[in-house]
Amino acid sequence: MCAKNAISPTRAENYPEWYQQVITAADLAENSPVRGCMVVKPWGYGIWENLQQQLDNRLKATGHVNAYFPLLIPLSQIEKEASHIEGFAKECAVVTHHRLIEDGKGGLQPAGELEEPYVIRPTSETMFGSMYAKWIQSYRDLPVKINQWANVMRWEMRTRLFLRTSEFLWQEGHTAHATADEAVDETLMILDLYADFAEEVLALPVIKGEKTITERFPGASNTYCIEAMMQDGKALQAGTSHFLGQNFARAYDINYLNQDGELQHVWTTSWGVSTRLIGGVIMTHSDDDGLVLPPRIAPQHIVILPIYKDADRERVLNYCRDLQTRLAQQYYHHQPLRVHIDDRDLRGGEKNWQWVKRGAPIRLEIGPRDIDNDALTYYRRDQGAKERQQISQNDLVDSVLNILDDIQTTLFNRAQNYRDQRTQDVTNLEDFKAFFAKGEKHETTAGGFVRCYAVDSPEVEKILKPLKVSARCIPLEQPSESGTCIFTGEKVDKHIIFAKAY
Repeated sequence: MCAKNAISPTRAENYPEWYQQVITAADLAENSPVRGCMVVKPWGYGIWENLQQQLDNRLKATGHVNAYFPLLIPLSQIEKEASHIEGFAKECAVVTHHRLIEDGKGGLQPAGELEEPYVIRPTSETMFGSMYAKWIQSYRDLPVKINQWANVMRWEMRTRLFLRTSEFLWQEGHTAHATADEAVDETLMILDLYADFAEEVLALPVIKGEKTITERFPGASNTYCIEAMMQDGKALQAGTSHFLGQNFARAYDINYLNQDGELQHVWTTSWGVSTRLIGGVIMTHSDDDGLVLPPRIAPQHIVILPIYKDADRERVLNYCRDLQTRLAQQYYHHQPLRVHIDDRDLRGGEKNWQWVKRGAPIRLEIGPRDIDNDALTYYRRDQGAKERQQISQNDLVDSVLNILDDIQTTLFNRAQNYRDQRTQDVTNLEDFKAFFAKGEKHETTAGGFVRCYAVDSPEVEKILKPLKVSARCIPLEQPSESGTCIFTGEKVDKHIIFAKAY
């Protein structure tokens, strides 16, 4: 390939367009004929499947079970929780008819108006609530801890693949408990589970915190989140966990008889992560040559690229197949090592660059000379595209798991160092404004995170809005001393993280 970088424009030149080009070059997804909706292609869906499987295992290990609930929700059901419907009303897609008829002009038109419209689920608190009211009668029925893997729809005006699409894939957990303490413990346990998953599996360093009053989930008593920093300095909300109190229990009459025979409302939680995590991985790890994948979610851990002339074809391919068998017998974090031989009829350089752009963690080039010398050439995707190393077959088989773990750790440490370097403590409003003004003209340098003492008040939003900055979270880890709010001058005991965000 003649170009200096595989992706054009580069991150520094145009970060939003670079992001789109990485997705295209890696063949992850593309826009569909349905406005705001995407087609997730096999390589992109392979990432989602690996992410889904590993998160699902963690949820089941903590006592949650999977079920499935309807896509359509009666409008009257959603109307029962006022603040919830108010928070989602402008994003709802509504079904009003149940059939199509010919319009006499060769086309079709809706017919058969429904007695009651249905909302395509933007989230499923209302559906879970109505069913939990039927299923829960006694303290013996509690806790209920159900998760569903599903699609949801929120009618977004401005969409971006993986980050904000009208339809997206996710998991949503909904639990019911006998006491507030149990529900709060569940909420924070899931927050920890999400944070550990993001850091251990996605190599995505996150900050755990509580959302401010204005950023809470509609209908929740408290919302907790994990926040990550992308390479342009913007924040990405990577997951949320909500303590819903008894708000939905009152709205949907989810009651139970306690041990004293008294009728009580349950305490509920909800929590979820989505395909947005894939967008976070892209923007955290990828470079100007394309996608960079943490090994633990890569659809293929190792791609073998045979190099031969016709006379050597069978010899080289047999060697590659034997090596594939040896490697695939190993387990990487409880999953069989995924090894792919790319024997397509393409030029070697073209194939190599395709796998660079797809983010395969390890690429192996094997030709007759490599076999003769027992010196295989391999490339790590966390290093430069042309940085090569040599290794014998036995040494590769013995060390491949360590190499993959080293790539995973390198990606995490690189992202964590970047976040720490672009997180700044400020003590006055002038420095706060100056920090974020740096990114006003160039979205590729959106500043980063500001950490400062601040009050949790809607009044602060009036100052933030012109700066296009939001309060990301109140970190769970707080300083031991109090300080002065940079917005109001009040004495406060908490830091808040602020950033421009996706």
